[in-house]
Amino acid sequence: MIPIQLTVFFMVIYALESLTIIVQSSLIVAVLGREWMQIKRMSPVDMVFISLGFCRFCQQWSSVLYNFCSYFNPNTTFWYIGIIWEFTNTLTFWLTSLLAIVYCVKVSSFTHPVFLWLKWRILRLVPQLLLGSLLISCVAIIFSVIRSRIKFQLISMMHLPGNNTVTERIKMLLQNFLIFQQLVLLVIPFLLFLASTISLIASLCQHLGQMQRHNIGHCNSSLKAHFSALRYLAFFLIFFTSYFLAIFITIIDNLFNRRHWFWAWETVIYAVVSIHSTLLMMSSPKLKKVLKVRCWGLETA
Repeated sequence: MIPIQLTVFFMVIYALESLTIIVQSSLIVAVLGREWMQIKRMSPVDMVFISLGFCRFCQQWSSVLYNFCSYFNPNTTFWYIGIIWEFTNTLTFWLTSLLAIVYCVKVSSFTHPVFLWLKWRILRLVPQLLLGSLLISCVAIIFSVIRSRIKFQLISMMHLPGNNTVTERIKMLLQNFLIFQQLVLLVIPFLLFLASTISLIASLCQHLGQMQRHNIGHCNSSLKAHFSALRYLAFFLIFFTSYFLAIFITIIDNLFNRRHWFWAWETVIYAVVSIHSTLLMMSSPKLKKVLKVRCWGLETA
């Protein structure tokens, strides 16, 4: 059993991490939304960025509400808030994979005809792909709502006199279906993200090798830019993979659903999310420019 002081410590850390993620997501939406209002158009990458920022904003608020409400009211089931978190979490995975695909197609230097065709087509299809990600998440959440309603009916039936063997089997079947559904909906976009990010890293490494073999004075800035991009991609890959593994463990291992481990595990998960959001912001030139201006303004003040 974790001491109450340590539990309070993890709760405070979790709250600070949540506040950081909410501010980061709000900044992404505010900066890109203001630019969209000014110039009346948005690049494919920025479309995915602003969608991901809004989705993560909603996800973090639903996480905060569900965790604190469930902790302080353990006898009440806040299933509707949990459904919102599940929906936004699924959508976050699909949007992150879409962002990785768009970056891979836009930046990498592969010359295969299929890849060139994708490069020409996919940037035009970003609005449709965003809509597709939203539809996949909506279909998944419909199944989750139906499953939750059936689960509550089974729980009420278990209090009635009689043989509960069939009810227990149906409940176990629903639990297994939940695990299978969530894993499928998260594994597919994660594999797409993994393939896109590794392909982009391979392309940048190949291009970097070519530049180093023909290195001349004016290429130094390009070499630095490539090294910086590779560093961001490596961290991006590590932290999103860590987030996937944390969610994966939470789904398949009931150990981390125990009350005395709960806040410690939530702190680990959202520390990874906070770092991942920071890397996302730093990978966008527009957001990076805004951050530099704000930081410079604070320093001069």
